[in-house]
Amino acid sequence: GAPPDLCPAHSGVFQEMAKHECHFINGTEKVRYVQRHIYNRVQYAMFDSDVGHYVGFTPFGEQCAQYWNSNPDIMEGKPAEVDICRQNYEIFAPFTVERRVPPSPSKFLPIPSQ
Repeated sequence: GAPPDLCPAHSGVFQEMAKHECHFINGTEKVRYVQRHIYNRVQYAMFDSDVGHYVGFTPFGEQCAQYWNSNPDIMEGKPAEVDICRQNYEIFAPFTVERRVPPSPSKFLPIPSQ
């Protein structure tokens, strides 16, 4: 017969993802850029502009972080990422931060009775 399924929940789908985040404190006075690298829901490496370099969270992530941190072509562009966050803030603030529309009760889902 067929070999036993070692992980019944395993769907056979593998996911590689990079998330880029901009965190703002007091408008653009303090901007933090975070880049997360995730494989199958496990964050293996991260760049944080407050730290200034990549950090690995798994053995593979540590290897990646070491490579990225030692590559000047990668690292020299990182300060520009914070500038992109600042520019995006200026573009999107009128639609997000400065939006002053009161919430409408009709836009909320009813709370189910218990």
